[in-house]
Amino acid sequence: MPEMPATVDIWWWLTSGPDGPDRPADPSVLGPAEHATAARLPPHRAAEYIAYRSAVRHTLGHLLGASPASLAFGRRPCPECGDPDHGPPRVTHPDNSLWISISHTTGCVMLAVAPHEIGVDVEKQRPLRSPDLAARVLTPSERAHLSHAPDPAHYDRAFLTCWTRKEATLKAVGIGIATDLSALDSHPATPSPAHLTTTVQGPPTSWHVHDLALPDPYIAAVALPADAGSGLRLREGVRTPSAAEPPP
Repeated sequence: MPEMPATVDIWWWLTSGPDGPDRPADPSVLGPAEHATAARLPPHRAAEYIAYRSAVRHTLGHLLGASPASLAFGRRPCPECGDPDHGPPRVTHPDNSLWISISHTTGCVMLAVAPHEIGVDVEKQRPLRSPDLAARVLTPSERAHLSHAPDPAHYDRAFLTCWTRKEATLKAVGIGIATDLSALDSHPATPSPAHLTTTVQGPPTSWHVHDLALPDPYIAAVALPADAGSGLRLREGVRTPSAAEPPP
């Protein structure tokens, strides 16, 4: 079994833009399910999907000492109900103890790997000033914090800071956002790392959530167990001439 990293490694790539994706798309490494997904998408979204899935496969393949095309993906059991079909993602082949989290938004993808539970979320900043949306997903203290935003752009960024902290945490828990987001406070006024507490089928669990420095217009966060003691390493996206080589 390959030796797993002692740090939390986070890779990110741009998957679209005037110069094309950071890593050339490599459809030859995708599996049947990924090809089927790409075939259902409009051409521009299919190209972005292929770019991000092939980047993830090349990086994980390098880390696990396996060819990108040979990787198989599945799920860990859901920590809430035990269902094996909607728990956190994992690489099922080759055999390994790696925990992974993947997030994709228009133009950007992130991959986090760790020796323990991990969750990452990235969002592209966009207009989000909606009282109904805020009421559904934010706590009263979060809404109070956002009410002091001096302009729409600052509001949108503050909203997405709340959102990415919440989603990263819930992905680390293993349930995603299929829960009441307004029950989880992201403490947006607290500098990174923020301390969040969740309860899923048991006692409260503590998480440290780090905001990640990405170029505008992207906002991202990563969550890991508060007692993990792992280092955190952000592998900034760089343009590479070949999809055959992993990011630096």
